[in-house]
Amino acid sequence: MNTLDALLLISLLTALASGLGQGHRLIGWITALLFSLQFVAIMVMGSLGYGGAVVEASISLSIFGHPVSWRFDGLSWFFALITIGAALASSIFAAGSWAEDYRKHGGKPGLLQFAIALNVFTMLLLLASGDLLTLFIGWELASWSSLLLMMVAGGKAKNFALRYIVYATGGAMAVLAGLGIIFQLTGSFAYADLAAIAPSLSTLQIVSLSILFVFGFGIKLGLMPFHLWQADAYAETPGPGAAFLGAISSRMALFAIAVVLVQLIGLVKLINIEIPFTFLSFRDLLLWVAALTIIFTTFTALRQNDARRLLAWHGIGQGGYMLIGILLLDPLGSAGGLMHIFNYATYQAALFLAVSAVIYRTKTADLNQLGGLVTRMPLTFLVMLIGIIGLAGIPPMNGFVSKWLIYRSLIVEGMPLLFIATVIGTLGTILSVYKLIHNTFLGQLRLEHEQIREVPWSMLLPMLVLSTVVFVTGFMPGLVLDWVVAAQAALGIPQVAHHLGGIESAHGSLDMIWISGVLFSGFGIGALLFYSGNKTKHVHQLDNYAGGHFLTADTRYHYTNNFYAGLMHYIGSWYRNSFQWLESSLVSVVSLLSGFTQILFHSFHPALFLLITATLSLYFFAG
Repeated sequence: MNTLDALLLISLLTALASGLGQGHRLIGWITALLFSLQFVAIMVMGSLGYGGAVVEASISLSIFGHPVSWRFDGLSWFFALITIGAALASSIFAAGSWAEDYRKHGGKPGLLQFAIALNVFTMLLLLASGDLLTLFIGWELASWSSLLLMMVAGGKAKNFALRYIVYATGGAMAVLAGLGIIFQLTGSFAYADLAAIAPSLSTLQIVSLSILFVFGFGIKLGLMPFHLWQADAYAETPGPGAAFLGAISSRMALFAIAVVLVQLIGLVKLINIEIPFTFLSFRDLLLWVAALTIIFTTFTALRQNDARRLLAWHGIGQGGYMLIGILLLDPLGSAGGLMHIFNYATYQAALFLAVSAVIYRTKTADLNQLGGLVTRMPLTFLVMLIGIIGLAGIPPMNGFVSKWLIYRSLIVEGMPLLFIATVIGTLGTILSVYKLIHNTFLGQLRLEHEQIREVPWSMLLPMLVLSTVVFVTGFMPGLVLDWVVAAQAALGIPQVAHHLGGIESAHGSLDMIWISGVLFSGFGIGALLFYSGNKTKHVHQLDNYAGGHFLTADTRYHYTNNFYAGLMHYIGSWYRNSFQWLESSLVSVVSLLSGFTQILFHSFHPALFLLITATLSLYFFAG
């Protein structure tokens, strides 16, 4: 048994143990312990040289006469590390006090732990896929396990989860059609056979396969216009589950796109295929779809008053940065795109857990009903502060490094308009994350929250660890770049030259140790000047003074409602007249399809439904 076998076995045991022991009060801690063993296994695998060679699983099977196998390379390892790390943090958070409170309110924390464990196992099967058939099987298993996690809360969460599965089913059919074309061309599902015929594929074949796979995988990623399911589905998932989904679930699409389009078919071919009557190549079109996804979803996040939806909308937009980086194919851009997957997972998981901690104490995620919690929950405030700095892409946190690499690559590659688009997205991010922390923690404390206190250590520990990772990997990005170059090597992309503090490049170097040193020196000088004057005076949060008047506690001086009303005045009509119309139209279509699907499931006998499906499938493949 090698390290990959051990990892998959432990992951399977984690899912089985959490599933069979759902009702046990200690199942959360048992699941967290088993996730810790998975984390140790993945780190041991890394220490044995994950980037130098492919690790083959000992088990191989045959499905309908087609051999299938599982293996890990540098790309698989990189995604698996993020997956298990996000699951471990979420599982610990959900194991102690949060679980007791969730159970008191009718929730099932054991089912939540099982859903997370099942997601991890199916995702590892996807990441370990050694051929196109196991890739599709892993993709479908991961999609359906995500559905379970989204439905844990019940109620309206089920409706959003059903909307997701309608999208996911459409995507699966597109991927299946792509696999059908490949099988017709090669007679197998082996990676090597597809890579062998890729140079001889016609333009029509390359475009057809690319459209099918980008559509199929892009739905999971949330690319426009197939993104409408994601924010609601993630936001309604219970806190730790939302943290896991937001951190890594949709990034499985990036893995699949990287494997099929970059590793096997070859993205270079898409650069040379021009779209008729335009100045764009097929890759340029994908880049602009990613850029528009960044802008539209980021400014949609700006409009949200629910903290969970604000973060969930940002998750869609951040996927655009990752896709742009990978599609650039150069050392800087691809390193930025891959690194952003890791960076985003760390601060998004921390932010979702911080919001969950606020909900745990205040019972609300409404940004108009919060404020002033910094003195009551100072450590949770610190976690959110570090997280939003990372999300906004500001030094010294890790989000700055990956975004800088993408920005620099766009400039070097001569794509100024795309560079401007990504910067506009970052501007919207900065505005919305300031709204998040301002309305939650700053300003005047509400009377009903005067007795609020910090959350227990079982919830604080994973948040603080994630925040530490966000800072340390921003201060010393070379720690993550060691893993990124292994993923680049697996994809056949030139590897970025790097050191502990950043990168070395003829097109521009980055040393975060030096930048952070200058930044903290400035903060230190400012603090010294501020406190040396000895003229500061501490006042209670409820003692406010403005405009020559003392304000009593019942006067709401903290401004939260209609945040950025001026900006909304300028973009609101545009949003309502264009993007919102598109949203409502697509939602209506999806709702209609969802209702039709429900009628089919409820009206037809399952055996008859399967018989019809099997007959149509046989007819299709026979033809």
